[in-house]
Amino acid sequence: MSPELQLDSHGNLRHLLTLEGLSSDLLSRILDTAEDLEKALRGPEKNIPLLRGRTIVNLFFEPSTRTRTTFELAAKRLSADVLNLQIAASSTSKGETLFDTLKTLEAMQADMFVVRHDASGAAHFFAEHAAPGVAILNAGDGRHAHPTQGLLDLFTIRRYKQEFTNLRVAIVGDVLHSRVARSDIHGLRTLGAREIRVVAPPTLVPAGIEQMGVRVCHRIEEGLEGADVVILLRLQKERMLGAFLPSMGEFHRDFGLTRKRLETLRKDAIIMHPGPINRGVEIEGDVAYGPQSLILQQVSHGIAVRMAVMAMILGHNASPTAPTRTRRRLGVLR
Repeated sequence: MSPELQLDSHGNLRHLLTLEGLSSDLLSRILDTAEDLEKALRGPEKNIPLLRGRTIVNLFFEPSTRTRTTFELAAKRLSADVLNLQIAASSTSKGETLFDTLKTLEAMQADMFVVRHDASGAAHFFAEHAAPGVAILNAGDGRHAHPTQGLLDLFTIRRYKQEFTNLRVAIVGDVLHSRVARSDIHGLRTLGAREIRVVAPPTLVPAGIEQMGVRVCHRIEEGLEGADVVILLRLQKERMLGAFLPSMGEFHRDFGLTRKRLETLRKDAIIMHPGPINRGVEIEGDVAYGPQSLILQQVSHGIAVRMAVMAMILGHNASPTAPTRTRRRLGVLR
């Protein structure tokens, strides 16, 4: 995908479709803006008037709880008007095309569409055909990308590890079907992670993934040894169209994160998971909520990160009452 589609002539975000091709400086600016916004939310006022008068449409063609809810909260915290489109009850179920859906909603003067779709490239399609001034934010498209999940994972890692350059990161589980894994890998590589390991049975590793600069491990003990960060992936049962695994029980036996396997990690290692968790499959229940787990923190960080992306794309006319540091990062103040 051409990076120019995501950026305007000044190198600022126009759409967010993937982390691939974005610079380390831009990724850092997004994370810094999220830090500013999270600090602002700790004050007495829960809403920041950065996007007052803007309209954001959550256009979800796939079911979602965490992602849709955090996008809705993020937009409302920025004082935007929010429309959640119920796709099952919409005209698409009657045969309307994606293009027609986009143009119909544009006529309602929406400023941004947050799009989640089961087809890889759907968000790219919307961005190519969107009217000038209408932004597209990818909330997950097929197996391709989930850029805001990747960003909130990076935000969480940076919050607890500060620097990326010395980190060994293990991504464990269903990499083949995971758009989260791809976004995490692109982001981690751009920010200079020392080593990225992909840990999965051969049937759940995409062919040629080594070309993304990762080390493939088919034994979990090898993949976890000395790791600083472990990102577990949910088994994508809804995307599996063949016999990728003998059984869930065997996956847990061979690749599940158990209390005993924690011993192979560095003592200060952190554990992450995009959710929802399959208990007793990717991870033992008490490990999921143990002292090294940041799974709940990830959910909370998702609000600030999604606010940051929305603000950086749409916030060029930010309210003068918005936080000064945030407006400076958005280019409103010099």
